Amino acid sequence: MTNFMNKLFGSSSKNATSSEDFTELDLSKYEEVMDDEPAETYIRVAELTNLGDMPSLKKEIYEGNILMIDISNIKGDKLLLDRALKDLKEVVSDVNGDIAGLRDDQVLVTPTGIKIDRSKIVGAKY
Repeated sequence: MTNFMNKLFGSSSKNATSSEDFTELDLSKYEEVMDDEPAETYIRVAELTNLGDMPSLKKEIYEGNILMIDISNIKGDKLLLDRALKDLKEVVSDVNGDIAGLRDDQVLVTPTGIKIDRSKIVGAKY
């Protein structure tokens, strides 16, 4: 099962980095809210804490939104995690969307017509 989880969420082994390797960015000037301009699709950030959260997550997917779901709160409960991922996969299958693990604690779920490209863009290369 560990191999399956590594394939789904990626391996957690990374090179150590120091704080000197990062530059702090002030993104506040780019976070302008445009309430008066509705969109067809939204990217929603969600947190999955128990199965009671599933109906609202499913609703978002059926409404055509993209979800970035934080699963860190349920990762310790293998049964709950498996059930939640199974439910999400069923919804994705139903709407012909896509699902992929991002890092160890996030899942990306897309609705109809949006697929996740699993290759990385590095510079101008794939």
